[in-house]
Amino acid sequence: MTSSALSPAPRGLLLVNLGTPAGPDTASVRRYLRQFLSDPRVIDLPAPARWALVHLVIAPFRAPRSARAYRQIWTERGSPLLVHTQDLRDAVAARLGEGWVVTLAMRYGAPAIDLALDELRAQGVQRLVVLPLYPQYAASTTGSTAAAIYRACTGRWDPHMLTVVPPFFADDGFLSAWAHVAAPHLTRAQPEAVVLSFHGLPVRHLERSHPAGHACQADAACCERLHLGNNRCYRAQCFATARALTERLGLDPAAVHVSFQSRLGRAEWIGPDTMAVLTRLAAEGVRDVAVLCPSFVADCLETTEEIGLRAREHFLAAGGRELTLVPSLNATDPWADAVADLARRAG
Repeated sequence: MTSSALSPAPRGLLLVNLGTPAGPDTASVRRYLRQFLSDPRVIDLPAPARWALVHLVIAPFRAPRSARAYRQIWTERGSPLLVHTQDLRDAVAARLGEGWVVTLAMRYGAPAIDLALDELRAQGVQRLVVLPLYPQYAASTTGSTAAAIYRACTGRWDPHMLTVVPPFFADDGFLSAWAHVAAPHLTRAQPEAVVLSFHGLPVRHLERSHPAGHACQADAACCERLHLGNNRCYRAQCFATARALTERLGLDPAAVHVSFQSRLGRAEWIGPDTMAVLTRLAAEGVRDVAVLCPSFVADCLETTEEIGLRAREHFLAAGGRELTLVPSLNATDPWADAVADLARRAG
């Protein structure tokens, strides 16, 4: 009498990035903005006020401007963010090999999380690793993505057994990948100053994420080290990434400037603001700067257009000579190695 064992079910890896419109036209961008900005973790206003702000103010007026910006960076394959994430998916799948199914989803837009989970289930995945592709924690990115994944999974009759990879702002593989990508560009550019520009957040988002009894200072002194009062603080994690990259790249700390970009609305945002930092550097006589964006693991509108085009134009108009945008990690070999390692450790 012979017996046969069932083949083990493959493990799944779901890479999740923020999202992108389906096309660089105004209608597509408007649909994307409505979905993105309607998330209460992104705009944390009461529902009626949020609906009015998004549908009557932001989407109608911002969509045409954003569409023009997207058209400047759109590629033959589509949105840069989606293209780079697709390439990363393929590179990581090759590294993980048999026994893993790797797919991707966007928190907003397509491919949707529900469809990605259906794809994984169709391929027999029962145990799932979810990697939100945001290095530093924020409720509006990591938190929103985790909540969406849990809702989608628990809504199914047989939910996936899943692990969500925590923020990797201090992960050795992530930092090594950034050093590998940035070093050649910095060597060629020989900048007088290096700006580490992270995505901004409203100050109130940080305050809501802090434990009771810890008042958010939102300044460098509060963020000089991580402790129990700020270990889930986005700004403090950004500064931790900046300190680590400064050391790994052998940069002079006095020539490194941390800043925050992509402000929206009139609320108080964490600072200093990237454009203001560039203006100050130019006024101080700095002619050449390089900018890294270590809160983004793939080049997108915020890196290629906002920094590579608009911030460069701003710096030159203020008296600078050259602004070098260091590309993001995208699907480079060191980053694909790091993502595969994160998945193995979690899976």
